[in-house]
Amino acid sequence: MSSHYEAPIREPLVLGEKSYQDISADVAAPVLGKANKSWWIVFTIALIAFLWGLGCIIYTVSTGIGVWGLNKTVGWAWDITNFVWWVGIGHAGTLISAVLLLFRQKWRMAVNRSAEAMTIFAVVQAGLFPIIHMGRPWLAYWVLPIPNQFGSLWVNFNSPLLWDVFAISTYLSISLVFWWTGLLPDFAMIRDKTKSPFQKKIYGILSFGWSGRVKDWQRFEEVSLVLAGLATPLVLSVHTIVSFDFATSVVPGWHSTIYPPYFVAGAIFSGFAMVQTLLIIMRKVSNLENYITIVHIEYMNKVILLTGGIVTVAYATEYFVMWYSGVPYEDYTYLSYGAATGPYWWAFWALIICNFVVPMTLWVKKYRRNIIWTFIVALVINIGMWFERFNIIVVNITKDRLTSSWTMFQPTFVDIGTFVGTIGFFFVLFLLYARTFPVIAQAEVKTILKSSGEKFKNLRAKHGNDVSHVRALDGGPVVEKPVASQNVVSDKAKVDSLLSTIGTFNPDVEEQDDLKLINGVGPVMEQKLHQIGIFTFDQVSRMTDREYDLLDEIVSEFPGRAKRDDWAGQALILKNNK
Repeated sequence: MSSHYEAPIREPLVLGEKSYQDISADVAAPVLGKANKSWWIVFTIALIAFLWGLGCIIYTVSTGIGVWGLNKTVGWAWDITNFVWWVGIGHAGTLISAVLLLFRQKWRMAVNRSAEAMTIFAVVQAGLFPIIHMGRPWLAYWVLPIPNQFGSLWVNFNSPLLWDVFAISTYLSISLVFWWTGLLPDFAMIRDKTKSPFQKKIYGILSFGWSGRVKDWQRFEEVSLVLAGLATPLVLSVHTIVSFDFATSVVPGWHSTIYPPYFVAGAIFSGFAMVQTLLIIMRKVSNLENYITIVHIEYMNKVILLTGGIVTVAYATEYFVMWYSGVPYEDYTYLSYGAATGPYWWAFWALIICNFVVPMTLWVKKYRRNIIWTFIVALVINIGMWFERFNIIVVNITKDRLTSSWTMFQPTFVDIGTFVGTIGFFFVLFLLYARTFPVIAQAEVKTILKSSGEKFKNLRAKHGNDVSHVRALDGGPVVEKPVASQNVVSDKAKVDSLLSTIGTFNPDVEEQDDLKLINGVGPVMEQKLHQIGIFTFDQVSRMTDREYDLLDEIVSEFPGRAKRDDWAGQALILKNNK
């Protein structure tokens, strides 16, 4: 049994004296309760930014993309920079959740839901820019390989731009299914806890009839692993294809074989930074400090350090290649001497400072565990990764092989407003999601509570690993003997009240029944019923709504299961067939 638990030196991942029922209540509180002041402040700021951006988009569509700062030389600029930036952020979310699931990392439980939701909302923002860039968004369906009103007009299957459409839509589909699958137990939990008939109906539909049976959990595990296995390599392929938009061209600075791995590393780097930003915001606005802890923040910072180091090596390689090639056109492009000293020097040095200098402070443990500094670093990295995409696109195409076409790009207020609007839209979606969907995977957090929860770690430190860690029914001391895993934490009054109605079991004159024959009762639940004093079909068959509610209060892990599966009716049939 001791090998199941973490070493005492490891910090707990769930703080406070949390029980299984506490986890359900805390995770459901932001959904079932009222939004706090912090949520309204952040939501108001995001909504204002979104409305500003929406106005700029309407102005662009009604007037034409001539309102942007594009010119004859710079046809790709602010909008494609934003597109690649959002795609990079989105592609890290599902990867974080999938890889940590495949490696069975316990600290995943607090970050996976935010990471997966980030993917969905970031890809939505990314998809807006190519559609707006077309100038005629109502013809956006032309990018799809489908018959159209021109009959034989088909898309160019050799174009990396078309590969983007397939790769990103496939990735979005996998991410959406992976995210929704993980939400099913939480939807069922909200369905069972809410008092509103409307919410009960809605979450009943969203949960797809989840009942918490052993078969449900088995399928849940299998599907989650399959989707994680599919999503992980897909992340690598998707951002590699995005890099092909540049690497397959002959523009100086773009025609490089380092782009695919470099783009993937940059996407993971920026994605982790955005997840870190969201975690720090959500732990505050949703009161989840006990579940998104300093330990989670530090682990995320360590991954940011790793991916930041990979990106820095790519920077050094790019700079070296530009210098070593001896080609003057290459010397004026992204991450080269010309870029560092040319008219866009400010973008170059912003990139170096934000993506290399500032993240290096996370090598110091004091800064790595400081929430305010971590939040600042995460924001700086997001800014730096935007400047990286700006350097790649704008700096490279302002100076090509014809000096007569060299020109500068200046964004207009419409360019800036559209980008700010997508940031606002992203946070509006995420904050609304946090008010309607559980931000933490409560069912998964419960699986690590006994091994990584502060309460149980303290009990093991005091009594050892072989103690049951379950209070006696009369409120006495912890039972000091090795027993099977037990989670029933109750008081004698509730148990006595339950048994007074359904009857007690007398082993001298009665024979114990196999309660596992009841659908919804597995070995663990049968053990919990035995701890309460329930051993026969006859006892279970006498349960009514009152007894179901008492049972839920005593065994808080699967509320509503007994009533939903009609244990009493099943037990009555089994008793009559004996």
